[in-house]
Amino acid sequence: MKRWQTLLDESYRSLSDLQESLGISEETYAELAPFEERYPVLITPYYLRLMNRLDPEDPIKRMVVPDLSVPAAIDAETQENTEATIQGGQHKYQQSVLIISNDATMSYARHCYRRDFAHLDEDEAALRIPKLAEYIGDHPEIDNISISGGDAFLNTNERIGEYLKAFAFLPNVDYIRFTTSVPATFPQRITEDDGDLLALLSRYAKAKAIIVVTQFNHPREITDEAYTAVRLLREAGCTIRNESVLLRGVNDSPETLSELMRGLVSIGVVPYYLYQCRVPVGFEDHLQVPLAEGMRIVGEAKAKMSGMANSFRYIMSHRLGKVQMVGFADDGKAVFKVHAARRAEDQGRIFTAELTDDQVWLD
Repeated sequence: MKRWQTLLDESYRSLSDLQESLGISEETYAELAPFEERYPVLITPYYLRLMNRLDPEDPIKRMVVPDLSVPAAIDAETQENTEATIQGGQHKYQQSVLIISNDATMSYARHCYRRDFAHLDEDEAALRIPKLAEYIGDHPEIDNISISGGDAFLNTNERIGEYLKAFAFLPNVDYIRFTTSVPATFPQRITEDDGDLLALLSRYAKAKAIIVVTQFNHPREITDEAYTAVRLLREAGCTIRNESVLLRGVNDSPETLSELMRGLVSIGVVPYYLYQCRVPVGFEDHLQVPLAEGMRIVGEAKAKMSGMANSFRYIMSHRLGKVQMVGFADDGKAVFKVHAARRAEDQGRIFTAELTDDQVWLD
């Protein structure tokens, strides 16, 4: 067993495991129990050490154990109309296929639109790979693949190799993405693997461009260990980009957001997307920043950054596709642009909307 696997086995996998470490009261624990049934808990000892456990407002702690209440109703389907066209994958955009490789996720998965994590057997995931490769090969319009989860790098090296072998030599595929939070939450997955994953990525990077999409949300996640993991991935031939989520009490200030993006650039990670935070199914977690406020925060943050740091787009993953929050028009209306459309006729569409002060999503 690799060192990273031993460390993963030592992770906290339930709220009861975390109760003493984070000082969760019995009353709070009882309130969080239904939340745990829907959202899996997996916190490494490394990530726990990044928290100030005595501070109830600690941003890292807030991402792990959010303040919850139960709303009257949430219609999750108005947020995104996901369409699975093949088992184990989603062909939402013409050029892209997303592959769900596992149901394992680090921390509280606010980066992830898959709000319910149905159990995915490892053998079942392996059986899907040839059919996915056949589907992608039969659709020449597909030019990129995103291997996600859960978390793509919580797969074994053997499983990651199976994905690479299946997809790296498809002539229509230009690049392969792996979506993972481990550089931020568990860099030992990279650094304590005896170099095997890095050697695998390096070998296939000679055949196909490999992009690792990380998930840093707060500057405190940019540690020396995280930098080492990123450096090793880059030396293996991977391009590193980052997707963050705008989160209340975590990174919802121009100063924190600017520090995060500049910090990422300093370790060789290109800021890619900043997502609008979703409302979870069945709960209100108080992590959402109203759209109008978010647009002002992002505008002020970008004014503090150089070109590379402010190259990210502030978007929501909407039923129209990826919708970019651009700014405000002279009449005070918010301006939006369909950055990546589900339907060809919506691509590049620009529209405006009047936003209420508490509005966190577009209908």
